[in-house]
Amino acid sequence: MESLSEATSGAIGALVSTTILYPLDTCKTKYQAEVRAHHQQKYRNISDVLWEAISTRQVLSLYQGLGTKNLQSFISQFSYFYGYSFFKRLYLEKFGKKTIGTTANLIIAAAAGACTVVVTQPLDTASSRMQTSEFGKSKGLWKTLSEGSWSEAFDGLAISLLLTSNPSIQYTVFDQLKQRQLKGQLSSKTGTGSSPEALSAFSAFVLGAVSKCVATVLTYPAIRCKVMIQAVETEEEGYKEDAVRKQKTISSAICAIWKREGPLGFFKGLQAQILKTVLSSALHLMIKEKITKTTWVLFLAVRKYLFVNRGRLKSS
Repeated sequence: MESLSEATSGAIGALVSTTILYPLDTCKTKYQAEVRAHHQQKYRNISDVLWEAISTRQVLSLYQGLGTKNLQSFISQFSYFYGYSFFKRLYLEKFGKKTIGTTANLIIAAAAGACTVVVTQPLDTASSRMQTSEFGKSKGLWKTLSEGSWSEAFDGLAISLLLTSNPSIQYTVFDQLKQRQLKGQLSSKTGTGSSPEALSAFSAFVLGAVSKCVATVLTYPAIRCKVMIQAVETEEEGYKEDAVRKQKTISSAICAIWKREGPLGFFKGLQAQILKTVLSSALHLMIKEKITKTTWVLFLAVRKYLFVNRGRLKSS
């Protein structure tokens, strides 16, 4: 029940934050996917993507792929939080500990993340292709996946597994900061007969922002390569010669960035990525913290209701 409650609240938080910030995510993804020499770039900054949507009267196209992204986010976060909470509880029970160390937390988070990635990779690939399609020309989920082979639906799987270190770092930093925050609140309330059960909305927002910022900076080059690998094929001038379009591998993505943009190209769009992911993570964790107790109460009520009805059926 505890794992299910954590998973449900985490998934709902992801769904809400993804929907609110989706136009920013689309602009960021299209900007990251462009690989050209500096003097040939179509987008000089992320605002150029937004202006293109406005000037071509395709503002609603900023939401192309939202359904797929929400489905992917919901399944991903539900699977991750369920696995993370489940493995964490097993660890604490097996070793008889009350808290979990940083190393163990990283390992558990990485294991939960790896399981999640394998399940949701086709949806992740499809949403990236929808976002990087020309405005107004995005295809549906089934058509996007069915146009290529089954193996192409798992484009970027290797780098996605590598990027499980991102949420691992994020949630480890968040958990450690949260424990310190709650411990400080508990110390200040000693003798009052009350103890904090959850962070305040503001504290959860701030800690979520800080933890995601740390994780994003450390893993950004891999994030950029992943977007390039998953981006939709295009015949635009300047793209079709790129090695990454001929062979979608981590090495080809690295070579393409190095050849056309130089070392700084690995951090192209970092500011937009930080803005989007930090806001998304902060909103996500804030929402999750605030609805966790409500979700837990609802699950207890449902279990009690089912238990009572089962007893009535047996007695009848």
